[in-house]
Amino acid sequence: MTDVLLDPETDARAAYAFDPARVRALTTVARASGESHRITTPMTGGPLATVNLSTEDDVEQAYAVARAAQPAWAGLSVAERCRIILHYHDLVLANQRELMDLVQLESGKARRHAFEEIADVAICSRHYGRNAERYLRPQKRGPGALPILTQSIESHLPKGVVGIVSPWNYPLSLAVSDAIPALLAGNAVVLRPDMQGMLTALAGVELLFQAGLPRDLFQVVLGPGSSIGQAVVDRADYVCYTGSTATGRRVAASLAPRLVGYSMELGGKNSMYIASDASIRRSVETAVRGCFSSAGQLCISHERLLVHTDIYDAFVPAFVEAVKKMRLGTELSFGFDMGSLVGQQQLETVTEHVEDARHHGATVLAGGRHRPDIGPYVYEPTVLSEVTSEMMCRDIETFGPVTSIYRVSSDEEAIAIANDTPYGLNAAVMTRSVRRGREIAAKLHAGTVNINEAYAAAWASKGSPMGGMKDSGVGRRHGREGIVKYTEPQNVTAQYLLGFGPPPWVSDEMFASTLTTAMRLMKKLGVR
Repeated sequence: MTDVLLDPETDARAAYAFDPARVRALTTVARASGESHRITTPMTGGPLATVNLSTEDDVEQAYAVARAAQPAWAGLSVAERCRIILHYHDLVLANQRELMDLVQLESGKARRHAFEEIADVAICSRHYGRNAERYLRPQKRGPGALPILTQSIESHLPKGVVGIVSPWNYPLSLAVSDAIPALLAGNAVVLRPDMQGMLTALAGVELLFQAGLPRDLFQVVLGPGSSIGQAVVDRADYVCYTGSTATGRRVAASLAPRLVGYSMELGGKNSMYIASDASIRRSVETAVRGCFSSAGQLCISHERLLVHTDIYDAFVPAFVEAVKKMRLGTELSFGFDMGSLVGQQQLETVTEHVEDARHHGATVLAGGRHRPDIGPYVYEPTVLSEVTSEMMCRDIETFGPVTSIYRVSSDEEAIAIANDTPYGLNAAVMTRSVRRGREIAAKLHAGTVNINEAYAAAWASKGSPMGGMKDSGVGRRHGREGIVKYTEPQNVTAQYLLGFGPPPWVSDEMFASTLTTAMRLMKKLGVR
């Protein structure tokens, strides 16, 4: 159990506070008996809550409880599990105001971007609630060596207990959306949310319990990634991790001795290509969202804008003007285009990248300033040009509201620059010709490519897989792959009438000759 003490003076402008009954409800969600930890909000820099952290004994107990609860849950039909998740969909939408408040208070993002998390969780719940039975249904497979006599069925058994380690930048979406398919596949879950997203995660999980999910099945533990996060990884039957590439490599190395599987979404250095035939108006609007949603603290945001020379002189001034007009604010209300960075470390990284670019000769077309008058960690949306390979922001992920513009003379040059990175998470192509966009996309080394959109189109297409190539990750979320990854595929094959060995009255040579003739015949007949 964790103690949550919300400071009523956190944000006087929004008069935000939990009532005591609501606080008591949240305290039952996590398993935490360790030392206390004070959470601050990037909205003001002031205290938000004091939360007890978990110990490794708490993690051990969480796994024991989850393992005990998992078999009964797996024994339910998929349809019964789906009913709970579809009810959860309704509860998330009904409680969106409180959830958006928490997302903003913990992450600092603007309310419009907090709503994206509400929408994501609801869409994910609906998609898997409607499709999990189809994804998990046992499937008859090919006839094998002896058609008619051999019947093979592929089934999917739950892994057991899935460990999820989620980040701070999307504290609701990434704490819950990855858990939904894991649960529907028949698993229990142990979640360690980032320490800057704990309250949001607790509120999201509590709504799962209200929807009817057994409490023992979903365990939450709180604490640093280096200790509590690693303890979750060390005990899991499968791991879902979202975070940096460096940490992802360490997680993978720690799982290798146990031969435990994992999926990871890691870093990115994503490009948006504005082709020669693109709509200027639409490209400007899309680029603003693609570069500065959640203050650029989005793994699939665009830190590179590749603009065809034919429209460069028209696009760049329009884009810079739109960026300069962006409304910045740290209020728990709609009406702002961008909020705050999450904390001092992100502010220092963004500042370092911009100042390094300035020092090496880049031009700041917009932004480039810290804005403590708006919030302690607010940094203006920043547009750079004349960026070269000696500058940090050229190849290293900034993870903040900074984008660089590059003039390109052809589609081929844009593709080469977009692929010139160890990452391969997301990309976008702005063009009036979808056919041209698809031809370009086929040459991009990115797990998702959006045509005439920045990131939302691919991300919200829950029936299609989402994830990264190269250093941007392993495995996929969403779609069929996003749920079957949490299962062990099992091949159960029944053999009828005749076995695979020769009958006593047939020699080995005659048996081999007969099978050879049969295999040639099956190929001619098109047997799969």
